[in-house]
Amino acid sequence: MILDQTGAQTVLQAARENAEQRNAPSAIAVVDPAGDLLAFQRMDDVRPASADLAIEKARTAARLQRSTAEIEDSINQGRTAFVTAGIPVLRGGMPIRVNGAVVGAVGIAGLSKETDAEIANTAAAALSPSPMRAQRR
Repeated sequence: MILDQTGAQTVLQAARENAEQRNAPSAIAVVDPAGDLLAFQRMDDVRPASADLAIEKARTAARLQRSTAEIEDSINQGRTAFVTAGIPVLRGGMPIRVNGAVVGAVGIAGLSKETDAEIANTAAAALSPSPMRAQRR
């Protein structure tokens, strides 16, 4: 599966709705597997720097095919080589997987790293088939 504009907008919408429910204005970026931007939204009341952070978090998650939280945890546990690689390692980036394959990633930058990561997790799951849909096939 390729992440097209319809899929990117689905992920963006899921992130925006989750951010609104949490009252957590965010910058939201959706990228393809190479890290190229497909969709972006900066909600009202978001710091200007959050736009770049969201895009970089998404790119990092897409290119490394793992969450930026995992990378941050690796650094905190002593794997400091990531720091010298010149890639952002802040929580809030999550690969988007469909049938196990990485089709893109989402990056969130807003109020706190914990909230960013939770919104990214929810948004990244937006394209996963629900158990009910899978059973009906």
